[in-house]
Amino acid sequence: MKQVHYKVRGLILRFIDLFYPLFRRFMTLQMFRYAACGGSNTLFNILLYYITYHYVLHESILDLGFWAFEPHTAAVFLSFCCTFPIGFYLSMFVVFQGSYLKRRIQLWRYFLVTLACLFLNWLFVKLFVEVFHFYPTPAYMLTVVIVVLFSYMAQRFFTFKGNKALE
Repeated sequence: MKQVHYKVRGLILRFIDLFYPLFRRFMTLQMFRYAACGGSNTLFNILLYYITYHYVLHESILDLGFWAFEPHTAAVFLSFCCTFPIGFYLSMFVVFQGSYLKRRIQLWRYFLVTLACLFLNWLFVKLFVEVFHFYPTPAYMLTVVIVVLFSYMAQRFFTFKGNKALE
């Protein structure tokens, strides 16, 4: 299994690093890897959301007996369940290599940062649209910029603390 892990990690790193020379003047290698991995995982999340909402849930309420979820909420949760472990793997083994923290600590911290990012997304969109009266799409775009910056700093200095590789 370790051989598969190292092979997959090597392929991902070679592919991502292939495009780094185009961005070398604008960001560090670590930042570029973070953007590439996070962006890819985000696109995958959106694709999963779309498929789950339209084709798995058929735009219908998900009734678990003890709780019923609106289809848009259930699709967020189900797509999150798929992309969370992928995002953690990419962050730990591709972007932030060499942290001295134990993996279970990293996983817990990654989960906390992810929850904080979900909350910040909700908070800033609500603030920009309802308080500052921005149009929803530009409000969301500004929110993404803020949350991505927060996420990168939190992952680098909290979740995968002690990482000196690629700094």
